[in-house]
Amino acid sequence: MFKITIMNNLFRALNDATRREILELLKDGDMTAGDIADKFDMSKPSISHHLDLLRQADLVASVKKGQFVLYSLNMTVMDEIMVWFMQFKPATQTEKPRIRLHVGK
Repeated sequence: MFKITIMNNLFRALNDATRREILELLKDGDMTAGDIADKFDMSKPSISHHLDLLRQADLVASVKKGQFVLYSLNMTVMDEIMVWFMQFKPATQTEKPRIRLHVGK
């Protein structure tokens, strides 16, 4: 079970569209901070801030390779998130969900 602090960091990290886009980029493989920054129209310090928040939430791991820092998804945390979310799924498919989400046009 996740601790509250870990969950708060996790949801804080996922609460930003740029950070979610970074995670999507990393699903295709490891990238340097420079490679990630090239995909966005913002400063490298801003990207570094986003990467730091993702690292604090353990959603990404970083490894120094020479003069570069290589970022990758932390799949262990992704697996733990999925297990945590799955606890809210009804036990049987015949149960009706208690909350219905409506997507606007």
